[in-house]
Amino acid sequence: MPTPPKDVLPDAIRAFLAAPRFATIATVAVDGAPHQAVTWYLLDRGRLIINSRRERHWPRNLLRDPRIAIAVHDHDLLGHWVGIRGQATLLHEGSAALDDIASMAHRYGGDPQAYAGQDRLSFAVTVERTYEYWS
Repeated sequence: MPTPPKDVLPDAIRAFLAAPRFATIATVAVDGAPHQAVTWYLLDRGRLIINSRRERHWPRNLLRDPRIAIAVHDHDLLGHWVGIRGQATLLHEGSAALDDIASMAHRYGGDPQAYAGQDRLSFAVTVERTYEYWS
């Protein structure tokens, strides 16, 4: 049985990420440029789970180069946000990835059935560093 990931999230950041907020992710494109996207996430034992349709740019970027940066903005306190740097690894494909997006849809108030039949991937983001900013 694999060892669970080490939870390196400080308590305050873990509590902040526990709320259903939107994450802006940055991946590295083929030409080396940053590529950004906004996505849902799940918090799982100190790592973030993100999910997308296979054909989008950012999953292809992560399959090629696992480096990722994430910013999660606090819409209640406009000058507050949390940043994360880490590595993403493919976690699920097929029905398991559909289960992940269904869980995210429940968390964010979406319709889990809207994703039925899609070709999706889930990635686990191992957190290497966190930042918290207040303006």
